[in-house]
Amino acid sequence: MRNPNLNSLKMFDAAARHLNFRLAAQELNLTQGAVAQQVRRLESDLGMQLFYRKARGLALTEVGRSYHGPIHRAMTMIDDATRRLQPQNISITLSITPSFASKWLVPRLASFSIAYPNIEVKTVASETLANFKSDGVDLAIRLGQPPFGNELHAELLAPLDLRAVCSPHFAKQSVPIRQLKDFTQRPLIQDSHNLWNRLFEEAGLSAQNRIIQFNQTTLAMDAAANGQGIALAPRILLTIDLEQGRLVELWRDTRTSQDGYYIVYPANRESISTREAFKTWAASEVARVKTE
Repeated sequence: MRNPNLNSLKMFDAAARHLNFRLAAQELNLTQGAVAQQVRRLESDLGMQLFYRKARGLALTEVGRSYHGPIHRAMTMIDDATRRLQPQNISITLSITPSFASKWLVPRLASFSIAYPNIEVKTVASETLANFKSDGVDLAIRLGQPPFGNELHAELLAPLDLRAVCSPHFAKQSVPIRQLKDFTQRPLIQDSHNLWNRLFEEAGLSAQNRIIQFNQTTLAMDAAANGQGIALAPRILLTIDLEQGRLVELWRDTRTSQDGYYIVYPANRESISTREAFKTWAASEVARVKTE
C-alpha cells in the first residue's frame, strides 16, 4: 500500500462531501475527469474501494465512510493552519464629501496602501451626513466646526486656511490684489459654502459682479483653473493643483477660524485598529504638506 498524496486526499474529501465528482471539481476549480482520475488512483494506492459509482452521483462504501471522517478533519486543520499564516485583509468605511475625495483622498490612496497593505479603504462620497448606526460608516471627514452631533467625537484634521486662487493666465492678466476690497470687482467663483459672500459680509463689503456658483468645491476649483475667475478654497484641497501649476495663489485668509476639516466618529464606539491607522496616516499626510 502506497501513501496517498495530498492532492488525492483533497479531491477525495471534496467528492465525499458532495457525493458528486462534478460538484467537487467546481469547488476545486478542476475538471470532473481530473477529480475522478485522482480518486481512482487513491483507491488503487489503498487497494480498497471508497465509492459506489451510481447513475446520479456517488455513495461512500463502509471503508470510504470511515476513512473520510479523519481525512476531512485533517484537511480542515491544514486549511486553518494555512489561513492563519496569511495576512487577514480588513477594511474601513469612510464617509467624505465628493470634493474631499477627488482633491485629497484619491491622489493619496496609494500612499495609504503602501503604509497599510492589509487595510481596504471603502469610500462613500456624499454630501449627506453619515448615520453611524445604520450605514456601516466607521469614520467621516466633514468641513465645519464641532459639535457635529450628539455622541460624536471630532478631531481637527486641518484648519480651513482659505486661499484665493486662479489660473496662471488669469493671474497675469489681472490687476494685482492688494487688499480684500480688490476682489469685489473681480470675477469670482464659489461653492455651496458661499465663502466669498460670508467673507465680504464679515468685512462689510459686497461683490460688484455676479458670483459664479457651483454646488461642490472641486467644480469651483476646476472653473478657476480654466480661467473663469477666482475661487476661494481650503488649502488642504489645493495642494496638488498648486504643485502642478494649474492654480496659483493670489491671497490667503489670515483670520483665525474654528472651521476646518474634522475627523468624526461615535464617541461611545470602542477604538478600532483601522480607524486609528487612518487617523495616524491622515495626520501625517497633512503634516508633510505643511513642512514642504
